[in-house]
Amino acid sequence: MANVKNNTTFFCIFTVTDPPMNLFDKTCFECSKLITKQYSTSFSNGINAFEKRFRYPVYAIYGFVRYADEIVDTFYDHDQRLLIDEFREETFKAIERGISTNPVLQSFQQVVNQYGIEKQLIEAFLNSMKMDLDKTAYDDEGYKTYIYGSAEVVGLMCLRVFVENNCELYDQLVPKARSLGSAFQKINFLRDIKSDYEDRGRTYFPDVDFQKFTEADKAFIEKDIKQDFDDALVGIKLLPTGSRLGVYVAYTYYLQLFKNIKRTTAITIMQQRIRVSDTRKLSLYFKAVLHQKLKVI
Repeated sequence: MANVKNNTTFFCIFTVTDPPMNLFDKTCFECSKLITKQYSTSFSNGINAFEKRFRYPVYAIYGFVRYADEIVDTFYDHDQRLLIDEFREETFKAIERGISTNPVLQSFQQVVNQYGIEKQLIEAFLNSMKMDLDKTAYDDEGYKTYIYGSAEVVGLMCLRVFVENNCELYDQLVPKARSLGSAFQKINFLRDIKSDYEDRGRTYFPDVDFQKFTEADKAFIEKDIKQDFDDALVGIKLLPTGSRLGVYVAYTYYLQLFKNIKRTTAITIMQQRIRVSDTRKLSLYFKAVLHQKLKVI
């Protein structure tokens, strides 16, 4: 499994300031915001719960990872390998130059350079995206590597933003942020089994035969996810107040999705995508706000 290198000393020299909001930069961040809202109501609602200074940076991170994921998941009529390789090249070129005419990469490079997001996190993410072009089944090692790169490092990128140069807090929360990303990704795998298996021929969970997906298989996966959720909640409670509610909102949405999946049979999960209704999401949002006011989180 990939490891996060400890670059605390280096990254502590960064001074976090608000991104410059000239018209070009603002437009680029707004593009990332639009992408987030179009692709994920859950994350959009969670981001709205952040203090204002955190919203654009998280939109930028999500817009970047969403577009990379789109290349490997939907662009079947094009050379996906070439596209993801070019996307990677342009990403690091933008970071090095500090400028890009691609609005998604422009907003992302600003956040990377401003908050000192490590290159190896970005590399791990893009490597996991490429794995979707090569692999259709995973052993235990490949499964952990994929989850680390596709989800855990995204949480670590956001954590760099949330701690605002508090390197000690970042190091403390790394395992918890990874657990939250892992939980989210494993739930996505369960939710999307039908499309991943039937449309893309992918099976992420090791040693599971999805032609004979059993209740025992499902229960084993759910036990693993519950442990990730329990570990993640400890970390959420330690986040700075400006970011805590937003992360908690996303946590509650996915926890509800997890509960819905647990109540659904293995056969049904193979036949349809499990969801959380918009009405329920709204209810969870206000409940999360109440929890914060009552200092439950």
